[in-house]
Amino acid sequence: MSASLALTHLVPLAKEVDENKVTPGVLGFIVFAVMAVAVWGLMKSMNKHMQKVDFKESAPGGADSAAPADRKS
Repeated sequence: MSASLALTHLVPLAKEVDENKVTPGVLGFIVFAVMAVAVWGLMKSMNKHMQKVDFKESAPGGADSAAPADRKS
């Protein structure tokens, strides 16, 4: 019963909001900034891990298709 009472008090507040003046505000900026910092950190980490990758392309004829003897499967 208290939930319906709370909703009846919020309905008049919703009618007073001017739709042309609604902005994301400080909370929207904080969320966007946190997401931007997280993406920057992930990209920096990915770049660091990708530099560790030692990729050697095999010959087009397939001469290197056999697995090396010292490689464990």
